Amino acid sequence: MSATPTETSSAPDATSDAEWRSRLSPEQYRVLREHGTERPGTSCHLGEKRAGTFACAGCGQPLFEQGTKYESGTGWPSFFAPLEGAVETTRDRSFGMVRTEVHCSRCKGHLGHVFEDGPAPTGLRYCMNGAALAFEPA
Repeated sequence: MSATPTETSSAPDATSDAEWRSRLSPEQYRVLREHGTERPGTSCHLGEKRAGTFACAGCGQPLFEQGTKYESGTGWPSFFAPLEGAVETTRDRSFGMVRTEVHCSRCKGHLGHVFEDGPAPTGLRYCMNGAALAFEPA
């Protein structure tokens, strides 16, 4: 069964840039607020296998359950499905290609991209920047 990610978006977050800079590490700020991408293989979340939830490092909103994480071989934490209502998507036309960008639905922080080459049951691969995530053990 393959699902196609749909583009969604709601009102922007009202947090000031100065507040984001004080709340986040430089790498988290670069990824979440400037749409950056961390180097592959550098995320401390790649090997995380404990029961728990991956949340937005910017606002703490739960995004993915550990049971949806899988090893994609890409060098970034990958999931086949987000929690309902946790993420939104937009079209990303940077780098001469069209991709589906994934954002936290609460703070609008850039999380990564979603691709249609993931495993069952969704057929989707939510390829997330580890710097955009915080892990909360069960």
